[in-house]
Amino acid sequence: MKHILVLIFSLILIASKTNAQQFISKGNIEFEVITNVKKTMGTGVFWDQLKDQMPNFKTAYYNLTFAGNKTIYKFDHYDEKKAKVPEFLREGEEDSNWFYDFTTGQVINQKSKWGSLFNLKDSIIPIRWKISNESRLIAGFNCRKAVGIILDSVYVFAFYTDEITVTGGPASINGLPGMIMGVTIPRLYISMMATKLSVNDVNESIIKPSSSKKYYSAKELNGILNKRIKDETANQEINEDTKNWINQMIWATQL
Repeated sequence: MKHILVLIFSLILIASKTNAQQFISKGNIEFEVITNVKKTMGTGVFWDQLKDQMPNFKTAYYNLTFAGNKTIYKFDHYDEKKAKVPEFLREGEEDSNWFYDFTTGQVINQKSKWGSLFNLKDSIIPIRWKISNESRLIAGFNCRKAVGIILDSVYVFAFYTDEITVTGGPASINGLPGMIMGVTIPRLYISMMATKLSVNDVNESIIKPSSSKKYYSAKELNGILNKRIKDETANQEINEDTKNWINQMIWATQL
């Protein structure tokens, strides 16, 4: 009889925990994005002089709004209490945005680079993920770790929660069984961590792509980026450091 009572109590406890768990399908997540500025710059006399005038880190805040299996990720503001962000380091962030429709499998991104706006429309490129047993608490959510590879060779370390049902994340990072709340990309010297979630007064009307007369596929945009960078570096010595800087430029723009 005692064993039966223990079993009944256990079943009631499990049921109550299951019912208490809430799955979130709509909300707004604030992400703190920290970039090691000096690490992203090239080498040489010009760069070394420029680095002396730069902060070590740039801290920005972005908002990821999600509902109905769609997301929009946009810049919000800089934290200039930590470091003043020079004007040329602000290029593109205010105008760039990432729209994802996970039902249709379509991505429409707008990127500002070299004074021009580039609009990408293509299918969502899958990221090869491997989920581990490691976990971490982020913005009040117990998140599980996963390691992925993007752009053929760039490793991404992410933490996601299945309590948020949309399979999105910051920038172009997505594809895990829940919302990605934390991302670190060592080769780009950047981290993106959720700081808070709001589920009240979500403005769903902003979850839409920027309109454009001209859209590029991922392949077309990659070709344009490579040509622009080739023109920019035409008179430079292409050593190993320069190659690494060029790769970072391309990856950061495609992210």
